[in-house]
Amino acid sequence: MIERIHLSIVSEVERQGSMTAAADALCLTQSALSHSIRKLEQQLGTDIWLREGRSLRLTPAGQAVLALSRRVLPQLEQAESQLRQMAEGERGTLRVGMECHPCYQWLLKVVDPYLAAWPDVDVDVKQKFQFGGMGALFGYEIDVLVTPDPLHKPGVRFEPVFDYEQVLVVPSGHPLAGAKHVLPKQLAQEVLITYPVAPERLDIFTQFLTPAGIAPRRHKTIETTDILLQTVASGRGVTALPRWLLKEMAPKLDLVPVRLGPRGIAKQIFLGVREAEADIAYLRAFIELARNPAHRASPARPARRGRSRTAA
Repeated sequence: MIERIHLSIVSEVERQGSMTAAADALCLTQSALSHSIRKLEQQLGTDIWLREGRSLRLTPAGQAVLALSRRVLPQLEQAESQLRQMAEGERGTLRVGMECHPCYQWLLKVVDPYLAAWPDVDVDVKQKFQFGGMGALFGYEIDVLVTPDPLHKPGVRFEPVFDYEQVLVVPSGHPLAGAKHVLPKQLAQEVLITYPVAPERLDIFTQFLTPAGIAPRRHKTIETTDILLQTVASGRGVTALPRWLLKEMAPKLDLVPVRLGPRGIAKQIFLGVREAEADIAYLRAFIELARNPAHRASPARPARRGRSRTAA
């Protein structure tokens, strides 16, 4: 029978690179560690590692145990943490993963009233999960996923929290600044600035440029929203952002939003949670606060809503 100690040993040996270092990390003697693995190998009827000189190489069976450890150990740790918090009358930490670069500013408006309403819950934002959040959600590394790109799978519930319009952002002196809308061919000679995300995950490409067979003259990336906006304001390129973000972050910058196409590009922000936890009180409270119009700008909607499978 595979036990938790077996999963921990295989995981730690892989992380540390040797049985000696793994034994120290797990507070075990090396003989105890070796005995546990030998017992597991006898039960399974196969080796976990093969020795190659002084190094160890996982067998296919060992690889399977390692994969199992990466799925199961985080869930066990999360469950134990929740149970300890319940026993101590605490709620612990709500971990929010971001798959939306510009949504951080919106999230700040939700977190403040949430912390006031739930003083026994901390909030931790995991931005490293941008565009990889489903794995983090299934792996119990985060509790809520903020995304414009819901990937519906069994075990996860996505709830829409608000709609917005993706627009082109140009300096006020730009030739397109006075247009009612822009067409893809009009960006063929532009420098397009985006967040550092693959073009196949960006709406400006997937819903606007690529279907028309158009590419910008140059594509460059900037990670920080403030610097991105200032770069556009200086006349060094154009970008595509949520209309509400432009209103909130650039009131002092001489920037103009222009609709992408005659009908615009409509988007939604979703919150994803594990199905089994979707009705937990402090999670529901976070979702309801996120839906509150008082905690976001009121975005102008395009004429026709469309669904997207790409990131903002």
